[in-house]
Amino acid sequence: MNPSDPKADLHFYLQSARDALMWKLEGLSEYDIRRPLTPTGTNLLGLVKHVASVELGYLGDTFGRPSGEPLPWLEDGAEPNADMWVTADEPRAYMVELYRRAWAHADATIDALPLDTIGRVPWWPADRAEVTLHHAVVRVIADTHRHAGHADIVRELLDGAVGMNKGNDNMPPGDAAWWDDYRGRLERAAREAGGGK
Repeated sequence: MNPSDPKADLHFYLQSARDALMWKLEGLSEYDIRRPLTPTGTNLLGLVKHVASVELGYLGDTFGRPSGEPLPWLEDGAEPNADMWVTADEPRAYMVELYRRAWAHADATIDALPLDTIGRVPWWPADRAEVTLHHAVVRVIADTHRHAGHADIVRELLDGAVGMNKGNDNMPPGDAAWWDDYRGRLERAAREAGGGK
C-alpha cells in the first residue's frame, strides 16, 4: 500500500477480498463449491458469480463502461436471486474466468477515471442514482469483503479450512483438542448466559 496514493490503497483492499474469496474454492469438488450450506442457499461459487456481477455493474455500467459480458441472471425476467447460485451447466472455470475478467474491467475503470468522477447506477432510483467512483469502489470493497466472510464460514462448514489466504490463516495456534475445548467453553458460557438452556 502507498498512503499517498488513494487508488492504490483502495485497490489493495479490493484485491485482498477478491483473492480471499477465490482461495475458498481451492481443492473442493464441483458439488462442494455449489452446495447450499445455509437456509438461504449460500454457496461458494454462487458468491463468486454474485461479486463478479457486482463489479461489472458498479465499476463498469455505472460509469458508462459496459463490459459486454452476458449476464442473463440479471436480465429482466430472470429468476430472483439467480446471481447467487450456479446451475449445473455453468462451469466453474467459466465463473472463475468471468470474475477475473470483471477484475480487469473494474481495475481499468479505476485506473482510467479520477475518484471524483460521477456515475449513474442504472438500477437505482433516478433521484439518487449518482455516485462518485470513490463511493462505488468503497461499496464494492465492502460487498466483496462481506461475501468473503460468508465464504469463510461456508468453507469451514465444508471441510474445516479457515483463514484469510493460503499463507495466513489468521487463527490462534491450536490442535483439534484445543479447538474442541475452546468451543466447549463458548457453549458453556452461552448456556450460562441463557439461563442454562
